[in-house]
Amino acid sequence: MQRSSLVFNLLQRQLVHQRQRISKSRMINKVIRSQLPCDVFINHRGNDTKRTIVSLLYDHLTRLRINSFLDNKNMKPGDKLFDKIDSAIDECKIGVAVFSPRYCDSYFCLHELALFVESKKKLIPIFCDVKPSELRVSKSNNIQLESKQIERFNFALEEAKHTVGLDFDSNKGNWSDVVTKATDVVIESLIEIEEAQIIKNPKKLIIP
Repeated sequence: MQRSSLVFNLLQRQLVHQRQRISKSRMINKVIRSQLPCDVFINHRGNDTKRTIVSLLYDHLTRLRINSFLDNKNMKPGDKLFDKIDSAIDECKIGVAVFSPRYCDSYFCLHELALFVESKKKLIPIFCDVKPSELRVSKSNNIQLESKQIERFNFALEEAKHTVGLDFDSNKGNWSDVVTKATDVVIESLIEIEEAQIIKNPKKLIIP
């Protein structure tokens, strides 16, 4: 009985150690991944879409090993909000803008969108439960903006509205379908960008 008890305790300690090692490895990988430049920046209004299409899209892209930026996944306590977001947009390759009914009530959404348009990077719009024509910023929105800011944000919105995107009605459509379609567009866009970079810099094809 004593020998059995010793063996059991030893196996239990080994199991605990193994779990700790796996947990530590996962944590290290998560830290490393969070420090890599993102391929895709997901622009959205959290209260409207974070728990639905945005989280589903982020998880789907992550499973495909496409490094994506989502504020609550990539930011940690102590990060400076604008510095982190502006840096992520600067480093990413493409953006996905998920428009929703109250999107234009968020200064952060509009700020991110304007940065994307001004950077001339590819932007993939998803109009979720909102028509492009309904997206506009004015002094009636629930944010305090100066005239120059309103003009800047409306210009960015107009650019997005005149970009071919995906339309989704949550009362009729399937979340899985729109996430799959959006992922396909993201993958195609990343391939196009990579091919354009290779053409621009043929030395990338040289294998040492």
